[in-house]
Formats: sequence, C-alpha cells, structure tokens
Amino acid sequence: MAVKKTAVIVLDCAKPEELAEFHAGLLGGTVGVGDDPDYVEVSDGQGLCLAVHRDYGYAPPSWPRPEDSQQSHLRILVARGDMDEAEREAVGLGARPVDAKDNSGPRDTRTYSDPAGHSFTLAVYAEPTARR
Repeated sequence: MAVKKTAVIVLDCAKPEELAEFHAGLLGGTVGVGDDPDYVEVSDGQGLCLAVHRDYGYAPPSWPRPEDSQQSHLRILVARGDMDEAEREAVGLGARPVDAKDNSGPRDTRTYSDPAGHSFTLAVYAEPTARR
C-alpha cells in the first residue's frame, strides 16, 4: 500500500514573507508562518497550497531571454469574463507583465513575473466540450 502523500510547489526568493503576501493577494489566500521563518505557506482553506522559501543566494530567473528556459511557472485559471480584472489585480499587487496581450478567446493567456521574478500565467478556464 502506498504511503499517503501531498505536494506543494515551493518558490525560492530573498524575502519570503513579502513574496507570500503577493501570492496570497493574487490567489485570495492567507499567509502562514511556522517555526521556520525561512519557509512561509500560502493557503486558501480549499486545497490551494504554495510555499515560499528564503534562499540567501537567490538570483531571479532570467527568462524570457531567448537563451533561457522558463523551467516552471504557475498557471492561474480564471473565467473568461474575469481576465481583465484578474490582470488589474495582479499588476496592482506588483506583478510585471512579460506578455500581456489580449488573445480574446479560449486560449487567452497573459504572462507576468512576480516581485521575485518567477513567471506565472493568467489563463482562461478550459470550457468543457461534449464528446461525440
């Protein structure tokens, strides 16, 4: 029998509480600091959990330079009609647009970097389709 497990994505940065506050504001979550001040969690009480960890030698990602890969990013799903408001919220919290063109359609995605340089994308929920 497999041991029960859970997982969390951890973002490295220089100032974990500040970055956790950014992501809590963006995702509608709360910040929790435990015994380790270098490890901060963001959760929403409904299953969302993201952690932020202090890296004393942190250097931000250099993506989107063509020679560098994105490696990983957060994809935040929003309803089609809420995309512009989600973009305003993200930028108001300190996100920097990387590629924020309005694609106006089912593949509308807009890419930003958080205050520590990690990329994330706002994307429209996939609409369910009927199978034939």
